[in-house]
Amino acid sequence: MTEFASLHTWYAQDGEDTDVVTSTRVRLARNLRDFQFPRTLKPEDKNRVESIVFDAFSHIPDGTKYQSFHTGNIEPLGRQILVERGVLTNDMMNKLDTGAVVRDDGRVTCTVNRKDHLHLADVMTGFCPQKVYDECADIDRQLQDYLLFSGDLDTGYHTANLRDAGTGLKISVQLHLPSLTQAGLHEKLFRSLIDQGFDVYACYATSPLGNAKALGSWYRISTGSQWPLSETDLIAQVVQTTRNIIEIERKTRKDLEDSMPTTIRDIVNRALATVKACRYVNLHEGIELVSSLKWAHDLGLVSGLKQTDFFVLLNRIQTAQLGFVIRTGNLEFEEDVVTEEQQIDRLRSLILQEAATSLKLTEDLDGREESI
Repeated sequence: MTEFASLHTWYAQDGEDTDVVTSTRVRLARNLRDFQFPRTLKPEDKNRVESIVFDAFSHIPDGTKYQSFHTGNIEPLGRQILVERGVLTNDMMNKLDTGAVVRDDGRVTCTVNRKDHLHLADVMTGFCPQKVYDECADIDRQLQDYLLFSGDLDTGYHTANLRDAGTGLKISVQLHLPSLTQAGLHEKLFRSLIDQGFDVYACYATSPLGNAKALGSWYRISTGSQWPLSETDLIAQVVQTTRNIIEIERKTRKDLEDSMPTTIRDIVNRALATVKACRYVNLHEGIELVSSLKWAHDLGLVSGLKQTDFFVLLNRIQTAQLGFVIRTGNLEFEEDVVTEEQQIDRLRSLILQEAATSLKLTEDLDGREESI
C-alpha cells in the first residue's frame, strides 16, 4: 500500500485553463478476443485475462514504470486511496476479482475485468483533450502488439456497454464552476449539456447530478453515446463545448465582481476565517473551503498560491490519504483528540491552515496585500 499512497502527484503539474478546468481524462474501453465480457466470465477465465493484460504491460516500452496488482490483495485503506487517486472506481472497492495497472506518475491507469476487460485511461491537469488522447492512443497501440482486441472494421471495438461501442473512447473534463453556481446559472447549463448528449456529475458525490448536491462547485462532464462519431469528432465536440463553458464561467465571474462585491467578499472572508479558526474539518467542509479559496484566487482577492496548489490541497485532504499519514507517521495530537475520525478531521484542519499561511488578502481600495 505504501507505494500506492505515494504515487507522483500529476495534478501538481501546470496545465491550460486551470482557472476553470481541473483536469482532462481520456478512457479507452477494450476487450480481448475469444473471452466473454467480465460479467459472465468464470473466475479462472478472469484470472487468465488479468495475467494476459499484466504481461502485456510488462513488455511495452517503459514497462518497468507500471505496477500491476489484484484488487483482492490490497487492504481496504489502500483500495480507498486508489479510489481517491482515480486509479480505481468506487464500485471496485468491494469487487475483489478485478485488477489494475498504474504508471509510476499516477497519470496512466488501466482497470481489468471491471465492465470490460480493459479500461485504459490517461489524465492531465487543465484542458488538453487532444494531448491526453494522443498519449493514451499511443499506449493502446503498444498494447496491441501483445493483445488481440475484439472488434471489426464495420462496428469498431466491441464493448460491454453499447454506449461505448465503436471507438471505446470516453472523454471527461473536471470543472470548477463557482461563479455559475453562485449566479444560479449552472442548472440551465447542465440541462443544455445533457440535451447535447453529455453526462454531468457532481465530482464529490456518489450519484448522478440529478440525485446529489455538488460539493464546492466541482463538476465533471463526460461524452455519452458515441456511435457513429469518430475519435476526431468526439474530441472536437468536447473542445467546442468546454471552450464555451470556460468563456461563460469567466464572464459570469466578472459580472459578479461588478454586481455583488460585498457578497463575494463575505463568502471569501468567511472561508478564510473558518480555515484560520477551525480545529476540526470534515471532508465535505474541506472540499467546500478549498473551492472557496480557489474562487478567491481566481477573483484576484487572494494571492500566494498557484492554481495547482489548490489541486494538491484538494487531494491532500482526502480521508484515506490522511488515514494513511496518521497510520504511518509519528504524529502527536491534543489529549482529547482520540478517535480516528477526530484525528483525521484535526489533521485536515492543520493542512488547510498551513496552506492559508501562504495566502495574502488583496485590498481593493489601495491594492496592498495583508497577511491572513
